[in-house]
Amino acid sequence: MTLKALGLFAALLLIQPAMAQNDKMIAIPIPEQPDAITLSTGPLPNAPTPESWHQQYGSMFARNVTVATLRPFLPAPGKATGAAVIVAPGGGFRTLSMENEGWQVARALAAQGVAAFVLKYRLNQTPADLEEFARPPAPRPGGAPPAGAPPPRTVGGDMAARIAPMLADANAAFALVRANAAKWHVDPDRIGMIGFSAGAALTMTTGLNSKEAKPAFLGNIYGPLGAVEVPADAPPLFAAIAADDPLFGFNVGLIENWRKAKRPVEFHYYEQGGHGFGMYPKETTSTGWFDAFSSWLKMHGYMKPKP
Repeated sequence: MTLKALGLFAALLLIQPAMAQNDKMIAIPIPEQPDAITLSTGPLPNAPTPESWHQQYGSMFARNVTVATLRPFLPAPGKATGAAVIVAPGGGFRTLSMENEGWQVARALAAQGVAAFVLKYRLNQTPADLEEFARPPAPRPGGAPPAGAPPPRTVGGDMAARIAPMLADANAAFALVRANAAKWHVDPDRIGMIGFSAGAALTMTTGLNSKEAKPAFLGNIYGPLGAVEVPADAPPLFAAIAADDPLFGFNVGLIENWRKAKRPVEFHYYEQGGHGFGMYPKETTSTGWFDAFSSWLKMHGYMKPKP
């Protein structure tokens, strides 16, 4: 990926085509989350800028996260199926769409009996000033990527190295859920992961590179779809993206390789939806991704207790 493309990628990640593009970022206090659990990965090294939040498009975003947390959204008593999902919001590893791609997804899953856990993973540092953050990052001299620019659109070992803190947070999230499986009525062998955009890159990297997490299934929502080496024991994969996504062009290498490895895979390619549609209500068929994902979970037996 060129420097120009990296800068464009970072700029576009601040735009949610699902809503009006002139909706200004507004700083807000960090919302209270008394049920969020601090993960064991500790503070991000050399990260002096404190965590901050802002609102845009009627949704809340976190920035400069230096300490990872996991927030449980549990089904009503007696409704739990035993299945669980780690939810990884997106934002180019510079911000996190906590509401649209996190809490709302988790609440919808919990309503169907699937325990959901929103991962607020540590992020690359960005300017403390919100207006400065909103400006596209400028390329740095000497050919280095722009400050705070997201990593290339891959999910292999190179990506694992680039997002090592985020991958460690994902591993810690799986460990925490398994450690509390009995209390949260979760089957340790039925914990999957779903991610959005950069969160999808983290999800795929976790599924393909982590020997600790071992997700039971993976959800890749408008994330990278480039070809990767698929192991013989790769978990079932659900993927969805819109044809007019401005970040990820048409590429089905990931899907084809999953098929070639004879591993379960389902792919939804929507005509319209842009990037970042998440749980926003829209008139495009991309809004149906969540129902499709739920049906897919049901097909694989996750919407009812294991016999």
